[in-house]
Amino acid sequence: MTGGTASLTTPALSRKAAAIVVVGGSGFLGCNLADSFLRDGDDVIVLDNLSRAGVERNLEWLVDNHGGSVHPVVADIRDLDVIEPVFKDARAVFHFAAQTAVTTSLRQPIDDFETNARGTLNVLEAVRRAGRRAPVIFASTNKVYGALTHMPMRDVDGRHMPADETIRSHGVGEAQALDFCTPYGCSKGVADQYVLDYARSFDIPTAVLRMSCVYGPRQFGTEDQGWVAHFLIRALAGEPISIYGDGKQVRDILHVGDAVAAYRTLQQSIDRFKGRAFNLGGGPENAVSIVDVVREIEGLIGRRLQTVKRDWRAGDQLFFVADTRALTEAVGWRARTNWRAGLRDLHAWLVDDWAKVSKVHHQPGVITA
Repeated sequence: MTGGTASLTTPALSRKAAAIVVVGGSGFLGCNLADSFLRDGDDVIVLDNLSRAGVERNLEWLVDNHGGSVHPVVADIRDLDVIEPVFKDARAVFHFAAQTAVTTSLRQPIDDFETNARGTLNVLEAVRRAGRRAPVIFASTNKVYGALTHMPMRDVDGRHMPADETIRSHGVGEAQALDFCTPYGCSKGVADQYVLDYARSFDIPTAVLRMSCVYGPRQFGTEDQGWVAHFLIRALAGEPISIYGDGKQVRDILHVGDAVAAYRTLQQSIDRFKGRAFNLGGGPENAVSIVDVVREIEGLIGRRLQTVKRDWRAGDQLFFVADTRALTEAVGWRARTNWRAGLRDLHAWLVDDWAKVSKVHHQPGVITA
């Protein structure tokens, strides 16, 4: 969420109950979470500056489906004076707004810091000044653990896997030392730690979810962020896919429906788990290599994909699978969507969405499956 701010007034809520505030609520994960609350009959304030390509469509989708229960506020989290009124009566705050690309952070580290670190501090301060102790659940990242270069690796069936049997079986746990790497890792890591400290220093009920790769409907993935959706979008358009490194990197991909459930379940139990950070991902059952995903997409669209090899990216982890046992033990959450079923769901949504967009604009579609 980067870009200019816009003037705003405090949203006029349609109900007496305090609203849910979703910061970055027009983004992929934010709009899916907002939709889940709106379907339950809640008022939701969607705070976003609409800087990411395509997210204005997510906001339109929310308004079309939920009408006056959606309260859009177009503003930038880097401007505390502008956003502060939004949090005056918040019942709960979910913070997803961020500069999300490592590549962008390397080109523009100051902007990256201002959005991710300073922007998060502004959100926390706005909540603190409101005086309601609204829970704040923050979307952090596995990048706070660094590149994990200290972890001995081996090739197992064409995947980079840890030599340590426990990590191979369960994934990386919260006891893993923080090791901020790249400006993006630093800015998100700073934000992560500020969120946790506001529970200690100011008794704000906060919690952090350090996420692996989340994918699903309403994700307009790019080469820099949202790689699963990006691969499918490129494949459906008949365009080549760039593979950075050797393609054996392993991630535990998580369907957005499961991610939404994790955020909501943690918020419901925030008084017991304030000041805690939890890893969130698909876990070992949904651990896949980049090549695995490419092959599965080939099966979905019925043809081979063209791939282009690229150099390794800075800070790229050979392996990251989240050990989610702490979250399961705390709130009973677990990933329920198998990654193959999840990819089929995303594929179906992309095909349907492309058909709708093509019809609206009277343009022939280029999706070939």
